[in-house]
Amino acid sequence: MVCSALRRVVRVYICLARKARHAYRSYQHHAWGSSPPTAEFAAQGASGSVVELLGKSYLQDNYSNLSRKVLSRVGRNLHNQQYHPLWLIKERVKEHFYRQYVGRSRTPLFSVYDSLSPVVTTWQNFDSLLIPADHPSRKKGDNYYLNQTHMLRAHTSAHQWDLLHAGLNAFLVVGDVYRRDQIDSQHYPVFHQLEGVRLFSKHELFAGIKDGESLQLFEQSSRSGHKQETHTMEATKLIEFDLKQTLTRLVTHLLGDAGAQDRIGWAFGLGLERLAMILYDIPDIRLFWSEDERFLKQFYVSDINQEVKFQPLSKYPAVTNDISFWLPSENYAENDFYDLVRTIGGDLVEKVDLIDTFEHPKTLRTSHCYRITYRHMERTLSQREVSHVHQAVQKAAVQLLAVEGRF
Repeated sequence: MVCSALRRVVRVYICLARKARHAYRSYQHHAWGSSPPTAEFAAQGASGSVVELLGKSYLQDNYSNLSRKVLSRVGRNLHNQQYHPLWLIKERVKEHFYRQYVGRSRTPLFSVYDSLSPVVTTWQNFDSLLIPADHPSRKKGDNYYLNQTHMLRAHTSAHQWDLLHAGLNAFLVVGDVYRRDQIDSQHYPVFHQLEGVRLFSKHELFAGIKDGESLQLFEQSSRSGHKQETHTMEATKLIEFDLKQTLTRLVTHLLGDAGAQDRIGWAFGLGLERLAMILYDIPDIRLFWSEDERFLKQFYVSDINQEVKFQPLSKYPAVTNDISFWLPSENYAENDFYDLVRTIGGDLVEKVDLIDTFEHPKTLRTSHCYRITYRHMERTLSQREVSHVHQAVQKAAVQLLAVEGRF
């Protein structure tokens, strides 16, 4: 392939695709202000420095890996921004649960928590959910850590233990969650989850079941701090049926016909962006972060259940640039590179594809070639400004790989 040949011959800088025509005229201010982008990226996670977030200070260590791009999203709370499409989805789910599930006093059965801090401890995010210390979901390559003990939540389940131990039996949690991931129109390092949890006592679950008083929630076995007893088949089947009914009713409402001591329960999690993209025909996840009134005003509706179909702002041409480099012998994770590209290029980056892998027959060293597609959602880009961004990506990648001349 073209990039393989380029690596063999030149291996310097980047393979620029020659399709680019238009501009990102405010790149430096848009992404970095007055600071050099490579310096800002290299400075993240410097051990001993302090990061200020949501009014609190966190001492950084060798676990710290937050980029300025991600930090700029903390506190935006799109799900609480009135008339934002994510807010509309959240309100429709709330309305459904408030109407469908009521207690004896006719008050809503489910409590809603949509303002909990996205900064949690690693214990909340992992240990409280019985995720082992060596589980791959804890990897730095997949999460955003402030330091070894604090992180940006990777799921709203990080709040389950606290809410359950506060005595709640039925609740919804809505919030922004953070994961390092690939780059395309369906993935973003920040997205929004809505989680539902409900617990049942023995009396609640088996009420109305013939001979229900003789049935048990758990089999005869022992409980430990790391594992609860095994649920009986009868309890499991009833909970499975209840969860299926709950989700079926919720999906029908939105789309139309188209572990705690002596309790048993279910939990589900939904991505709000996924639902909104289906309901409102939104084609690109970056649009949710747009502040363009042409996008936002489309969702100013008098009724949250009103049908809305997104009307594209325009079709702007893409600018495609390739970048190739030798991989270090160890400690390389693709998510590190994706995070770097997102940090430097911001929402200008539409997607990143690995288009070629080459292994040198003598040295056995491996090189990758990535194709970065740049497209602004609201205007046309120029090759000159995109080339400036792309060169900044290349320089930051050199720092990431820690060895000059790998390109």
